[in-house]
Amino acid sequence: MKACILIIALLSLPISASAVEQDAAAGSNGSNDIFLPTGDLFRPLIADPKQPRFFVSLRKYNFKAHNINGAAVGYGENFGIYKHQGKENESGYQLNIVGGLFAQFNLDAPSRDLLNADYTIGFPLTYRNGPLSARLNVYHQSSHLGDEYLLEAKPERINLSYEAVDLLGSYEWEKWRSYLGGEYLFRREPGDLKPAGVHGGIEYYGTKHVLKIGRLVGGLDLKSYEEHHWSLDAALNIGFEFGQPNPGQRRLRIMLEGYKGYSPHGQFYNDRISYYGVGLYLGF
Repeated sequence: MKACILIIALLSLPISASAVEQDAAAGSNGSNDIFLPTGDLFRPLIADPKQPRFFVSLRKYNFKAHNINGAAVGYGENFGIYKHQGKENESGYQLNIVGGLFAQFNLDAPSRDLLNADYTIGFPLTYRNGPLSARLNVYHQSSHLGDEYLLEAKPERINLSYEAVDLLGSYEWEKWRSYLGGEYLFRREPGDLKPAGVHGGIEYYGTKHVLKIGRLVGGLDLKSYEEHHWSLDAALNIGFEFGQPNPGQRRLRIMLEGYKGYSPHGQFYNDRISYYGVGLYLGF
């Protein structure tokens, strides 16, 4: 676990603008192979609750028996290892390493208790050919309850840990993007966890500033898992983006968020929840 946290922390270091310039120079010189490329050929998902990124959100969580005021924080990023660029600038394939931490806190508790923390580490292979892109990701996730929550609530502990492979295909047209795919858990604990899932969604990327504020962006992310009898989990994020729009460049997003379905937060995966709130997201 310590090694996983260390890797995630290293991935969280921002990449300098000079690296972007080096990538551009490599492409302009006709080189097809780029070591340590910036950005990615597959755009990170806007509304996926498990997309590794830097963010902090204030949320109203609605559980079956009670409601709480909560906060969710995360850090993580995609780090390019190797990129083979095709004849066109927007084509080729890229090997990456990606890590992230996702944590949730109960702001109603006197000590602002940590409820749950999920750690992920993966090795995505991404591909692009014009408006078509794809991502094949083999990844690990482990989830842990907070100490204060364990002492006070005394919940039944579940050692949730698994390795999975997910595949997503994406198509972009004008200001829109759609994606569809699925995942399979090939090693899992608890062992009776059902392995299959379907994942899809749609996104909007505005190109003009609205009311001189920022570019309008939004996404609807949909998931359905065999474990939950294929019921639908839906996440909606919509807001404004500032800075540069492309992966590997600095940007800031202020987003309204909503979610309804089975919890995306590790140890609570069998609980039905909903939440709404506002989040601040940073991209590098």
